[in-house]
Amino acid sequence: MTDSLATLRLAEQLIACESVTPSDAGCTDIIAARLKPLGFECTFIDSGPDTFRVRNLWAKRSAVLKQKEQVAGINTAQAATKSIAAKTLVFAGHTDVVPTGPHDQWSSPPFVPTHKDGKLFGRGASDMKTSLAAMVVACEEFVAAHADAPLNIAFLLTSDEEGPALDGTVKVCEWLTARGEKIDMCIVGEPTSVERTGDMIKNGRRGTMSGKLTIKGIQGHIAYPHLARNPIHLAAPALAALTAIEWDKGNAYFPPTTWQISNIHGGTGASNVIPGTVVIDFNFRFCTESTPQGLQKRLTDVLHANGLEAKDYDLTWTVGGLPFLTPVVEGKGSLIGAVRDAIKSETGITTELSTTGGTSDGRFIAQICPQVIELGPPNATIHKINEHVAVADIEPLKNIYRKVLENLSI
Repeated sequence: MTDSLATLRLAEQLIACESVTPSDAGCTDIIAARLKPLGFECTFIDSGPDTFRVRNLWAKRSAVLKQKEQVAGINTAQAATKSIAAKTLVFAGHTDVVPTGPHDQWSSPPFVPTHKDGKLFGRGASDMKTSLAAMVVACEEFVAAHADAPLNIAFLLTSDEEGPALDGTVKVCEWLTARGEKIDMCIVGEPTSVERTGDMIKNGRRGTMSGKLTIKGIQGHIAYPHLARNPIHLAAPALAALTAIEWDKGNAYFPPTTWQISNIHGGTGASNVIPGTVVIDFNFRFCTESTPQGLQKRLTDVLHANGLEAKDYDLTWTVGGLPFLTPVVEGKGSLIGAVRDAIKSETGITTELSTTGGTSDGRFIAQICPQVIELGPPNATIHKINEHVAVADIEPLKNIYRKVLENLSI
C-alpha cells in the first residue's frame, strides 16, 4: 500500500494548480508523471483555438493475457499460449474548475489548499481534484499488488468540462473511435455523494436541449398599439401552454422531462415603446421516454396552435447531450455490481442509484461505452465560495476505486 497521506497530498498538489476552465495549469502533467511508471502510455490531445486551448489526456495501461492451449503431444507446462482481449475500465474526469468568485469572500485563498476543522478547502476540492487524486493512487496501489491483473486501465481527462465542452471529452471520444479503441466500462469522478462518500452514485443522466425562440412583432409607440404588434403579447398564450404540458411521465430510472424558461429579452428599455422582438431562451432536461426530435415537434405544434405561424418566429436548437443509462445487471463484468460491492465493503453503505442532477461528460462517453457510472465525494459545496471536502471522505474514496479494480479483475 502507498503512504496513507498519498491521496491527500496529491489532491493538495492539484488544487494548487489554478486551472480555471479551459486551463489545465499543469494538472495532467502531474498525473501523467504518476501514471507512466505504472506502465501507462500517455497521449496528450490538445484541441481548440489558441485563445481557448484545451488539454486532454488519454493514458492506458494494457494487460497482456495469456490463455493456455492444450496441444496434442505437449504437456501442460509446455502448452502453447495465445493472447486474448482484456476488458478496459476507464477513469474519466476533468482538471478544469469554475471561476472562484471574489477572493475576499473565501476564508482562505482558493488555490492554496488549506485545512480547517477536518476539511480541505480550495477550488476543485470536491469538483473534482480529490477524485482524480484518489483514482491515481488507487491505480498505484492496485498495480503494486496485482501487476498481472487481467484488466486494461485507462484515464480520460480534459480541461473543458466546466466550459463549453466542445474540445474536451467529446474530441477524445472521436479520436478513440477513429482509432478503433474499445472501452467497456467507465467511472466518472463527478461528486455524486450526499452525506458520505459512496452513499449515492449516478448510473445515468438526463439529456439536455436548449432553444432560442425569437418572436417577431412591429415596434411602435405604446400609446398607439393599433400601429404596432407586440411580440410579448403574441408569445404569452404559447408560453402559458408550454408551462402546463406534461412532456412524459418519466420511468423507473428517470424523473419526467421538464421544460424551463431561462431568459426573456424584449424592449428597448423605454417605458413608452412596444418592442419589435422578444427572445426567449429555454431548456429541456429530458429522459429516455422522449427524443430531441419529438420534443421539438411538440413545441412547434404548441406555437402553431396558439396563433404563431412560421413567419412569426425564428427558432434554433442546441442538443447539449443525450440521456444515458447503465442498467443494473447481474454477474461478472457488471460495473454497478463491482461498485456497489466496493462501497459496501469499504463503508458499510448500501449505495443509492440516481439519475438526478445536471449533465456530465458521461453523456459523451456513453456513446462509445456500454457501462458508465459516476462516483465521487459529497457535492454540497461544489461551485461555491469555500468549496471543500471532508478529509475523512478522501481515503475511503481511493479505497473504493481500488476495490472496484480488484472486483473487476476476479
